[in-house]
Amino acid sequence: MRPVDTSAWIEFLIGSPLGATLASELPDRTQWLVPTMVQLELAKWLTREAGEDKADRVIAFTETCVVADLDTATALSAAELCARHRLATADAIVYATALAHGADVLTCDRHFENLPYVRFVAKLGG
Repeated sequence: MRPVDTSAWIEFLIGSPLGATLASELPDRTQWLVPTMVQLELAKWLTREAGEDKADRVIAFTETCVVADLDTATALSAAELCARHRLATADAIVYATALAHGADVLTCDRHFENLPYVRFVAKLGG
């Protein structure tokens, strides 16, 4: 399983050069773990940037993957990760979800850069 952080989703969806690089690391739908927090962030960003129709299509795609609901154990783990690694709540939820599933996060968000179980791909010039 591999959760894909919202930052990597966005790069892939906009078709950036980094998105093309990330595409080779995207898992098969049966192994693509989608935290509900990522669904929230994607719906918010896509509705603002591309409209509700595109947001609906992408969220429908996420539902064909393995959706990981935010449960109590993941929430408590995320709270601890926020404090330990100074992560924002959304980042901590994605990271806690990955750890709960023994998976590595695919991301281009620098907040994850030096954490274990993270496949960080840097943005050019970033």
